[in-house]
Amino acid sequence: MFGFRVVEKLQKLGTDIKKEQLKYHSKRVLVSKEFTFDAAHHLHSYEGKCKNLHGHTYKVVFGISGFVDEIGLMIDFGEIKDIWKNDIEVFLDHRYINEMLPPMNTTAENMVVWIYEKMEESLNNRKQLSIEQGARVEFVRLYETPTSFAEVRREWMNGE
Repeated sequence: MFGFRVVEKLQKLGTDIKKEQLKYHSKRVLVSKEFTFDAAHHLHSYEGKCKNLHGHTYKVVFGISGFVDEIGLMIDFGEIKDIWKNDIEVFLDHRYINEMLPPMNTTAENMVVWIYEKMEESLNNRKQLSIEQGARVEFVRLYETPTSFAEVRREWMNGE
């Protein structure tokens, strides 16, 4: 039905599409972005291999929802990356996380809540996103290994 073809004429704003057509809907949408980081830790009061200092390559997945703006964009993926790099990753990547995080046992279950709280705080500090787009963290998933993760969801954080 649709074969390969070279686009000969790029669509032009104002000629082929009107500014008011850029926003297709007014629905809440969820976008997701994932990152990896390497860190060392150990667990307290735990009788198993993890009581010893060791490391992981963690993967964190963020789900952020909100409403699109006048051009159909809820949040730029680059803005999520900026928050990650400047507000969260600096505490985690290539760190001994037992001394970087608040006093806690550095289980995936504790860490995922801390990461959620940091992302939520950062989104709230970006007034345009938190007010105009209604941006909010819906979930954070933290993989400690490729097959093991802890997750927290907004409704759980709010006691729902």
